[in-house]
Order: sequence, then structure tokens, then C-alpha cells
Amino acid sequence: MKIEQHWLTEAIRRPTPNCDQRVDPNDISLLVIHCISLPPGEFSNDYIDQLFANQLNPNDHPYFKEIYQLKVSAHLLIKRDGGLVQYVPFDQRAWHAGVSNYQGRERCNDFSIGIELEGCGQVEYTDGQYQQLALVIQVLLANYPNLSTKRITGHSDISPGRKTDPGDSFDWQRLFRLLA
Repeated sequence: MKIEQHWLTEAIRRPTPNCDQRVDPNDISLLVIHCISLPPGEFSNDYIDQLFANQLNPNDHPYFKEIYQLKVSAHLLIKRDGGLVQYVPFDQRAWHAGVSNYQGRERCNDFSIGIELEGCGQVEYTDGQYQQLALVIQVLLANYPNLSTKRITGHSDISPGRKTDPGDSFDWQRLFRLLA
């Protein structure tokens, strides 16, 4: 796996309009782990792609009436089977963190890469997701010198009280063992 022009070569590319230029494209210094499932608790459909493309139909599920107008994205999605979908090149700012703060620095979107895991905080993540996440992180660490294993966090940690992902089912120790 490698990165060419800020895109993972093994990922399916699905560019989203929900991104913009970073204030400083060289300041990529944080990895934020998220989780998402649409509808909540359901997997292996096209609704995440539709949300990030601003094409989610509010009539497809009652929950979608609450979220279909959101303008959000992540750099990368790791599906349940380990498949990769990239929405935003890493040198651009994805809209994944919202109101956020990491070690006293606000606006985490400005300096972070957002990685979504297809899942929810109450369901175990798959072996394929952990393996793929570790590989992706290793490639990112090799390509962006301001990143480190000490600067990997969950959405819940940068937006406490507002967000809970990646949730209690995410095994941080397992991830860091894979990265060692």
C-alpha cells in the first residue's frame, strides 16, 4: 500500500464536495478514529457514500430525516470487510471533527486526518478492520512526518460530551500492538 498525490493507491476513490484547503497543508499532525453506520447499527450498504456525497435520501429511513442535510466527510472509510474508500485527499481538510480540541488546539479538521470505521460503539470491529487500520496508519506515518503513534485519538477524546466514537468496543491496545 502506498500514497500517490495524497490518495491511497488501494482505496476506491469517491471524492466528496465536503472538504476544502487546509490552512497549512504541511501541518498534518493528528489521526482521529471515528465510527459510522447508516442507519445506526446497519452495515454493508451505500448510505455512508451517499451522506458524504450530499445525496442521502431522507425518505429511505426515518433517521435520515435528521441528518440528510449535514455537510460532512472523512478522509477514509474502512468497511467491515477491510475495504477502503477514500473521499478526501490527505492534503485537504475533511469535515469530520466538528467542534473539537486536541491538547489545547481547536479546529482539529485543520491538522488531522479522519478515519471512519464502519461500525458502531456497541459492536466489535472486525479483524480485517484492525489489520487494515494498522496498515493505513503505518503508511500515513511514513508519508507525513508530523504524525506519530502518540498523536492518534478518538473522536470522543477531541469532542468529549458531544461524541462517543469509536466507542467502547474499539480495542485501542489491539491497535497499538499491531503498530508496534
